[in-house]
Amino acid sequence: MKIVLHICCGVCAAGVVERLTREGHEVLGYFYNPNIHPLAEYNRRLEMAQRVAQEFNFPLVVPPYIPQEWYREIVSLESEPEGGKRCEVCFRVRLKQTFDYMKEQGGDAFTTTLTVSPQKSAMLVNQVGGELGGERFLVRDFKKQEGFKRSMELAKKWALYRQHYCGCVYSQTSPARPGS
Repeated sequence: MKIVLHICCGVCAAGVVERLTREGHEVLGYFYNPNIHPLAEYNRRLEMAQRVAQEFNFPLVVPPYIPQEWYREIVSLESEPEGGKRCEVCFRVRLKQTFDYMKEQGGDAFTTTLTVSPQKSAMLVNQVGGELGGERFLVRDFKKQEGFKRSMELAKKWALYRQHYCGCVYSQTSPARPGS
């Protein structure tokens, strides 16, 4: 199956791409993250995603970085805690763009690396993906079956930069709620 994979960073991509290719899927990476702040952080994460794409030899598409698109969507949600309503909107923004790209490219399905993180609710991410794409969203919890552990192993092996916040400016000051 041709899968368009929303990629949030190289570390998360490593284990997820490995799993999807092992399952026999053709992966097309899609790095759409207008939420990441500041630009230097965005560029570091993009560079790591590009390294993973090179290691696994899959194409990585990078649409323009336009953070104003994200800010427009999360207006009035700035004070939400990490894992709250702002995160759901953020997932929706990024997955909607990925779904639209999958349709343009004639992909069979789409999914995201977001569920490999122990800080993200796979249930919520999968719910949003299903609402947007129905059966064309590949429902997964990539942290299961030691998926997060494998991502960390590959990150260490390839000396990938590992960030310490989800990416948005508000998550830098808001304590994370694991699995929320």
